[in-house]
Amino acid sequence: MAEQRRAGRLDQPREPRGVKLPRFDPEAFGRWSEGIARSMGTANFIVYMTLVIGIWFGWNTLAPPSVRFDPYTFTFLTLVLSLQASYAAPLILLAQNRQADRDRVALEEDRRRATAQKADTEYLAREIAALRIALGEVATRDFVRTELARLAEELDEANQRRQRLDRRQQGRSIRPAGGDGLAEPRDEVDGDFAPDRRDGSATRHDSNG
Repeated sequence: MAEQRRAGRLDQPREPRGVKLPRFDPEAFGRWSEGIARSMGTANFIVYMTLVIGIWFGWNTLAPPSVRFDPYTFTFLTLVLSLQASYAAPLILLAQNRQADRDRVALEEDRRRATAQKADTEYLAREIAALRIALGEVATRDFVRTELARLAEELDEANQRRQRLDRRQQGRSIRPAGGDGLAEPRDEVDGDFAPDRRDGSATRHDSNG
């Protein structure tokens, strides 16, 4: 006894005693139960089961007594139907539980996708609002056209003033030194006539002094 106790090691778990039940794959058993539940929930199963029961009744009622295996009261048939019902109910419940688990996973996935889509929608809404604000500060096509037209008018006016100034300078350069000959006509453009400060009448200024 002492040697057996010394041989046992305390750092290792003790092997379980008793009958070892066979192990099975829950996933495979679940698929099998779902297949049975699907087959039992169809019209074909009801039709075939009705045919079997009708043949059972006819054989054990119309056949000779020597070949009847389940005479009237049909005890064996009652036992078979009870076994079928007792196994069918857990299989259907197992199939329903598996379907509920799949529905729960699908619902969680749909919720996750809905949350992600909501976040993406809010992000896109913020980006669109930022783009609208940025576009509000950008010059539009009509504004650019108006500014370009105004600049073109200013350039035309400046060009016209420059041309008048060039003509004026050319006219002064071709005048004779003694004041004889053809002189440039006096007009208000060259400043030959200036308004009088007292009565507002034009005063003639001699360009030759």
